[in-house]
Amino acid sequence: MASAKPSKTAPDPDLASVLLAWYDRHARALPWRVSPSERAQGVVNDPYRVWLSEIMLQQTTVQAVKPYFASFAMRWPTITDLAAAETEDVMKAWAGLGYYSRARNLKRCADVVAAEHGGRFPDTEEGLRALPGIGPYTAAAIAAIAFDRRAAVVDGNIERVFTRLHEIATPLPSAKSEIREAVDAVTPDGRPGDFAQALMDLGATICTPKRPACVLCPLNGSCLARRSGRQEQFPVKLSKKEKPVRLGAAFVAERPDGAVLLVKRPDTGLLGGMTGVPTTNWTVRADGATGAKSAPFAADWLSKGVITHVFTHFELRLEVFHAVVTGAPDHEGWWSDSDSLPGEALPTVMKKALGAAFPALFRKGKT
Repeated sequence: MASAKPSKTAPDPDLASVLLAWYDRHARALPWRVSPSERAQGVVNDPYRVWLSEIMLQQTTVQAVKPYFASFAMRWPTITDLAAAETEDVMKAWAGLGYYSRARNLKRCADVVAAEHGGRFPDTEEGLRALPGIGPYTAAAIAAIAFDRRAAVVDGNIERVFTRLHEIATPLPSAKSEIREAVDAVTPDGRPGDFAQALMDLGATICTPKRPACVLCPLNGSCLARRSGRQEQFPVKLSKKEKPVRLGAAFVAERPDGAVLLVKRPDTGLLGGMTGVPTTNWTVRADGATGAKSAPFAADWLSKGVITHVFTHFELRLEVFHAVVTGAPDHEGWWSDSDSLPGEALPTVMKKALGAAFPALFRKGKT
């Protein structure tokens, strides 16, 4: 399959206007978004809400993000409010959303914007990229959506739209620069943020991974993949490697009054800064010790089965042990009672481990 590269000198002059007209009629209503009708009335985007949503949406679905965004925006309505928050409270509020380095960088970024920029975000891609946790895509998205800066914004939805429009056969991720060039060629000077959001909406609602609704697409007349009937063959991706399986053990220690021993994980590394029960030292690259003999202190440990959790690069299988202990075992951490436990900064894998010991409290890892 030959790659049909987009023209560098003659972009489709109608693509942006056609897409923006479609967006004005069909834009998704999202809690962090200023709608086209609101913009027409002079309402402007709040850079804080744009930034917060973009960080949350990294590798996470819109539906999963909505309740977290609402909670954060209500609890910390401005960047200075978030900067004044305790890091532990931010981690607790983030618990369950995954990819916890985002939460740590969220707090660091808020601190920097509040302390070094007077509570105002830089309004250029270059200035935004200097902030913690903001990479090329996020900087372009914030610059375009929050500040109307012309920027080529390319997320997963937009990659799919443009590989189909131009039948870009270069596999991802190698095709990223080619796709960005194609997006840049048609990004308008006016309403660049709405243009980016229109492309996102098009990919999310019409140009979907499977069974795209091409008959409803405003760009169907320009789409090379539709002409050839090969829409679902794009984007081209290299075969995924099978995820390795890592093993370990988790230990749920309970006092007679029902309180559970919790520990804070190291600030760096996977699940950094989050709360959990004691575990053996498994990593992305190596198994941890297994079996009751690897417990952090002596007790009558009983196996409660094995829980499985899939991370981005590996699958983790933890055998969960439970014991009721008296006295104060020689181990760092704190005791959390049953009323406080659901509010701790527990990532999903730790909720699953607790669910194995307390099914009524943590059913299938959910609070």
